[in-house]
Amino acid sequence: MTQVFDSPENLYRALPSMDSLLLADAAQALKQHYGKTELKNAINQLLQQARSNIAAEGRLPVWLNSHDTMFNHLALQLQQQHQLSLRPVHNLTGTLLHTNLGRSQQSEAAIAAVTQVMRYPTPLEFELEAGKRGHRDNAVSKLIHRLTGAEACCVVNNNAAAVLLMLASVCAGKEVIVSRGELVEIGGAFRIPDIMRQAGCTLVEVGATNRTHLRDYENAINDNTGAIMKVHTSNYHIQGFTAAVDEATLGQLCRERGIPLISDLGSGALTDLRRFGLKQEPMPQQMLADGVDLVSFSGDKLLGGPQSGLIVGKQALINKLQSHPLKRALRCDKLILAALEATLLHYLNPETLDAALPIMAKFARTQAELEQQAARFIAQLAPAYTEQFSLTAIKCQTQVGSGSQPDTHLDSVALAFSPKAGTLQQLEQHFKAHTQPVIGRIANDQLLLDLRGADDFELLLQALAELGASL
Repeated sequence: MTQVFDSPENLYRALPSMDSLLLADAAQALKQHYGKTELKNAINQLLQQARSNIAAEGRLPVWLNSHDTMFNHLALQLQQQHQLSLRPVHNLTGTLLHTNLGRSQQSEAAIAAVTQVMRYPTPLEFELEAGKRGHRDNAVSKLIHRLTGAEACCVVNNNAAAVLLMLASVCAGKEVIVSRGELVEIGGAFRIPDIMRQAGCTLVEVGATNRTHLRDYENAINDNTGAIMKVHTSNYHIQGFTAAVDEATLGQLCRERGIPLISDLGSGALTDLRRFGLKQEPMPQQMLADGVDLVSFSGDKLLGGPQSGLIVGKQALINKLQSHPLKRALRCDKLILAALEATLLHYLNPETLDAALPIMAKFARTQAELEQQAARFIAQLAPAYTEQFSLTAIKCQTQVGSGSQPDTHLDSVALAFSPKAGTLQQLEQHFKAHTQPVIGRIANDQLLLDLRGADDFELLLQALAELGASL
């Protein structure tokens, strides 16, 4: 295939045939692994690429220089086409709950629970003792009762769905009173006014952006009021000349007027995060104690579980949610419920919670531990990168992410790559090309890898060593 060709026609004639390629010894292993149909499709694509190259450049592509080169190219093409898109990455971006990178990692107990229900039939909607049909939310509901005191719980596929179902079930055709300072927008253009319309409710705004008083709520209540709604502004804070009405005060007002008080809590922490140096988050158990009738929150943010939305509160209202037609469309499958149940079980043992849940373990890492890891990484990695980049450790700050704790950060340490001969953009792409991509961030003319986000320091060290050796 290294011959010189004097015309495009001869180049086209030089292309190997489909049959000859399929019969080649090098094709047999590929056929066995991927199947004959997929191999033929890949060869067809390969030959089409070659024809396009001849038409555009008047020559054969370089991977047709030899038999071995061509089959190596074919094998690589097949491998890339069959590579899972949702494969593990190292999230060293400085955002722990990174929405684009899947938010919380699951505990080993949750992983085991999901694996088990994937492999075997399970009593998802079957009561073993009674021998009759049950409800898929029962196990989670019992745990939520123990952890929060809620009478019952309804589980859906995320907190946006939880808010939609809560409003549609309790307030459809009625007015819902919300403070103007709480008309939030979260990621994906999810806005409270929009979700109100989808749920068939009429939004009644009260107060001002920065100040809302009890009298504002009192004056807005009428015969068509379906609920008062509190929305936790988890992804921003208003500071300065502000005023808001707390849940306990609103709970008393709602009881007096005979209307429910509902709350979109958002991130949903079931444990006090101040032990990590973070700000205290409002917790469902406290809101229920203050008189909120329904509280919705996420399972995959500060809770540390799978993507899900939980609505907890009064049994009578939860019954309305469970019987609403939307519930079936929004319900979770057995994988999510298994992971969620396993995650909630960790909260029954507060002494081991921080070690069991990956997000808590990352919160709990000390600055001294991170500095020690950074020194070890630099000692082992610096020689492999020294020709093109200088490698140092710098202090940085990690954000929680996913709309949680927007103005609070944790101290951390980052590996900082500064360019010498190479460029940061080339290094960033090199890191992303690894079998388990390493994803950091570029800031102040450095590529930073925030070590607080590491899931496994040994795997990360191995990956960076391999990447350094292949620069």
